Amino acid sequence: MSPLCEHCGENTKKMTQQVSVMRKEIKNLRQTLDGAIRAHRKHLMSIQAAVSKADFSGHNKKDCTSSLSAPDALEQGNIQTVPIGYISSCFSVKNGTPRQPTICGPSRAQLRIQQSVFNNPEHALVGLEQYSHVWIIFLFHKNGHQSYKAKVKPPRLNGQRVGVYSTRSPHRPNSLGLTLAKLDKIQGDTLHLSDIDMIAGTPVLDIKPYIPEYDSLNTRTGPESNPDLQTASEEKEAFFHLEDKTPGDEDEILHLRGKSEAGVCLRPPQTQFFLPEEAVSLLKEVESYVSKADPTPPDGEDKDQVSDCGETEPAAEIVDRPSYGSDSSTTIADWIREPPVSSLDVRFTPQAQKQLEMFLPAHPSEPSECDRPRFKFLRGPEEAGAAIRAVLSADPRSVYRRTRCKDRLFFFSLDTADVTCWFGQGFAEVLEVRPVGPPGPEDSCQ
Repeated sequence: MSPLCEHCGENTKKMTQQVSVMRKEIKNLRQTLDGAIRAHRKHLMSIQAAVSKADFSGHNKKDCTSSLSAPDALEQGNIQTVPIGYISSCFSVKNGTPRQPTICGPSRAQLRIQQSVFNNPEHALVGLEQYSHVWIIFLFHKNGHQSYKAKVKPPRLNGQRVGVYSTRSPHRPNSLGLTLAKLDKIQGDTLHLSDIDMIAGTPVLDIKPYIPEYDSLNTRTGPESNPDLQTASEEKEAFFHLEDKTPGDEDEILHLRGKSEAGVCLRPPQTQFFLPEEAVSLLKEVESYVSKADPTPPDGEDKDQVSDCGETEPAAEIVDRPSYGSDSSTTIADWIREPPVSSLDVRFTPQAQKQLEMFLPAHPSEPSECDRPRFKFLRGPEEAGAAIRAVLSADPRSVYRRTRCKDRLFFFSLDTADVTCWFGQGFAEVLEVRPVGPPGPEDSCQ
């Protein structure tokens, strides 16, 4: 080998060594860069968390809240809610759970008051058995995320957007829910409910009795529900309809008219009767009507005699009170009564019907005599069938599922049964009703 070639070989060897060193350096730099990126992300997340907890003045909200006394924190709305209990329901997952309590009447649930809230939880329920329905204030704990938007797409609107506060969407700033449930019975510290739309594990924040006189517009206070006001109205109506009296009452009519023509005051002295202001106003109006019935007094009877009735003030103006009875005009959105999504016809295949009839009703005190499945809440196959029809007739699918996954099977759980169905044009057909088993393959459209 010539000296030149030998020199070139040494240079090549040196170059190879340098390349190897450079590769190691590059690898080290990459590792250092990856570590710096991870540290940067972690630091950025901590900054975002701190900013989310801080107000615009730079003070930490948590510190400010903890430094406030309990009354001050309550006045500012900074409260910590503690669930009084958790729902045990015939609906175990969101899929197939009714969106409103009136959809599925046979749906049942139980609510047990926690002993951590009251030392004697059953004491907090004393007297509640006198009511047939209760308001349940709960938390939408299965939203999946805390984000929310000002406009939402209710399933009944089939994709149209409206403001979140014009709907009952679970995706709200505070994730609070309200439902009216039927109170079947109370056993110790446990409430047995029906007509519910809550899934198992729902945290309950409060219970209030449903009182139609306060909560229903059809029974709000009006003239027909106030006995004193109604009596005054009847007196007024009776006077204005004297001409409608029967012939046997003519003497009474003449007697009253004789008093009015003689200037006798028809208003009873206020020192003898204690009437409400509304009744006094009506009587004043009656008096005004009587005084105008014959504007020219007889000869010899001057203004002085008419004034014996007392110096009356002008009839008090009657304020119209809002009546929420048959004359009320409550308004709701048009899409509530006539939604774009119509109700569906529900049918069972013969196989699904046979599978449903195999279930035994819920009888906790009686052990199962065979291997047949048993409901935990529902009272038999008939009630379960009615519940399935109610759920499917309201079309529990999401807008995405209706439009993108129309050809997919639909699964949901009801009590201890797994229901498989499919949807066609204007109908839903139940294919299988099997006992609850291990979860199958996930459906991306669920």
